[in-house]
Amino acid sequence: MAFDTAERADEALDPYSARVSHAFETVGPAVVHISATQGNGRQGTGSGVIFAPDGYLLTNSHVVSGATRLSASLTDGRRFEARLIGDDPATDLAVLRLEATGLPHAAFGRSSGLKVGQLVVAIGNPLGFQATVTAGIVSALGRTLRSPSGRLIESVIQTDAPLNPGNSGGALVDGLGRVVGVNTAMIGQAQGLCFAIGIDTAVDVTARLMRDGKVRRARLGLGGQTTPLDARLARRLQREGETAVLVSEIAPGGPAERGGLKAGDVVLSFGEARVFTVDDLHRLLTAEIAGEAVAVTVIRAASIETLTVRPELDA
Repeated sequence: MAFDTAERADEALDPYSARVSHAFETVGPAVVHISATQGNGRQGTGSGVIFAPDGYLLTNSHVVSGATRLSASLTDGRRFEARLIGDDPATDLAVLRLEATGLPHAAFGRSSGLKVGQLVVAIGNPLGFQATVTAGIVSALGRTLRSPSGRLIESVIQTDAPLNPGNSGGALVDGLGRVVGVNTAMIGQAQGLCFAIGIDTAVDVTARLMRDGKVRRARLGLGGQTTPLDARLARRLQREGETAVLVSEIAPGGPAERGGLKAGDVVLSFGEARVFTVDDLHRLLTAEIAGEAVAVTVIRAASIETLTVRPELDA
């Protein structure tokens, strides 16, 4: 049987393939291969995504940590020296800048709008293979992951888009070609469990790194995750959204414990600001709030209580 190859080439992709292909074509040229040379001559590698035409790119902190020399290769073969602009081990994020202009760059989306089951595409350079794409779905939201610094990273995206060594720092992309996360980790003994830092967190951290070179923040000494609220309760409390922050753990001797917060509390507000997600709480914990008395409103059991907490400056 003869096949009309011209006709087959013109056939439209199925919707799933079309979205994956579009995501790769849109963001792939902005994903780079990073080489990080340590002082002992050891070579590390990872991925990064350029987000500005003048060479700013986002990657993982652990990809560039301790490097004495950094460089990045684009998919078109160009290679540039890279300079570290800022590093935040607490969120495992770092910003580099390439000595170039007019570069392909990706657009950021929103991780807060992701849904479990949504298509996502991971683009990176696993095992030294340039510009590799894998596809999957968002398999869970609101995960926590311990960063290299020991701090819990909140609002982590769990996906089943396969990652391999070298994918770290690459882009997690939605079907519209927008970066919604930064790929950061996999669980080697549990196939199908991979993680990315939500882009909402990454955008906030990136702005601070570009401004100050580091992120100074206050801390409460608790671990938490975004949790849904009963719709009727949200309406009764006149909240614009139906989520809040569930306290999952309390650090002994920290500000939260001293202020009376307990695991199981659901945080509704911090000072004058209502809290809907962990990212909201992180954004409120600026260096300027350290040492100040802040009213924290929580749901505890069946009642609403207001506690006073004094955040402290994170080391």
